[in-house]
Amino acid sequence: MKRVVSISLGSSHRDHVVEVELLGERIRIERIGTDGDMRRAQQMYRDLDGQVDAFGVGGTDLALRVDDKSYPLYSVLPLVAGVKKTPVVDGGGLKHTLERRVMQVVEAEIGDAISPKTALITSAADRFGMAQSFAEAGYDTVYGDLMFALGLPIPVKGIKNLKRLAAVLLPIFGRLPFSMLYPTGEKQRQNKPKFERYYRWASVIAGDFNYIYRHMPARLDGKVVVTNTTTAADVQMLRNAGVRYLATTTPRLEGRTFGTNVMEACLVALAGLGRPLADSEIEAMLQKLNLRPTVEAL
Repeated sequence: MKRVVSISLGSSHRDHVVEVELLGERIRIERIGTDGDMRRAQQMYRDLDGQVDAFGVGGTDLALRVDDKSYPLYSVLPLVAGVKKTPVVDGGGLKHTLERRVMQVVEAEIGDAISPKTALITSAADRFGMAQSFAEAGYDTVYGDLMFALGLPIPVKGIKNLKRLAAVLLPIFGRLPFSMLYPTGEKQRQNKPKFERYYRWASVIAGDFNYIYRHMPARLDGKVVVTNTTTAADVQMLRNAGVRYLATTTPRLEGRTFGTNVMEACLVALAGLGRPLADSEIEAMLQKLNLRPTVEAL
C-alpha cells in the first residue's frame, strides 16, 4: 500500500485519514495539522522521511508561481530542509494544471446559472492557474490579494495588473513570516466578516477556502463557490449560508475534498519516480485517472 502524508500548518481539527484505490493501487492518505507549530511540522517531516511515498506541504506554499516565474517563501522552506528521501510537493503543480481549467468545467455544467459573470478571487497569486481560467472564461474579476493577505481595502482588477503587482510585491512577500500572510492553526477557524461589498458584488467566490471563510458574511444567497479542501461540515455551512453551487477542484473522498498538495502527492506516489512530477507528467496522470473539477448543487 502507498502512503501519502500531508503535514499542515493548519488546524488539527481538520485532520483526516482515508484509504482509496487509484489505478489499482491502494493509497493511505493522512492529513496532520500542527496548529501553526512550524517546529513540530519540521520534526514530523524529518521523522517520516523515507517512511512514506510522498509528502504534501499543507497550510502553506513553498513558492508562489505566476506564469513561469517562481517566488520562494523563504520562511517556509526550512520546514522541509531536512527531508532527504521522500519527494515533497505543495500542490503548485495541480494549481497550474487541474485548476487551470476549472471555470471551463464550471461553465460547461452551470454557465447558464451564473449571471452576471463577476467573480472575487480571494488570493490569486497563490492560484494563478485559477485566475487564468476565470480570465479566459470572460469573467469580470476582482483579485483580493491585498485585501485578504494584507488587510488593505484595495481591489485589483485585470490579469495584467495582477502580474505587475506580483512582480513587484512577491519578492518582498517571500521574505515575510508566513503567519503575516495566511491564517494558520486556530486562526483558520475564525470568521470576521469584512470586504462584504465584494462578496455581494460577485456571482462567484473563488480561491483558498480558509481565505473565503475568514471574511465571508453570514449570507451568500445564490452564489457559486469555487474552492477545494472542504469538509462535510464546510459544505453544510455553505449550504446554510445560501450558496447555490459548490465547485471543487479536487475530488471528494469520503465526505471531504483534500488540498491540491495532498492530491499531487498521491500522483507522485502513484508514479513511483521518487521525485515531484513536471506539469506534463501531471497532465498525463490526470488523464489516466479521469480527474477533473466537480460541481454540485447545494
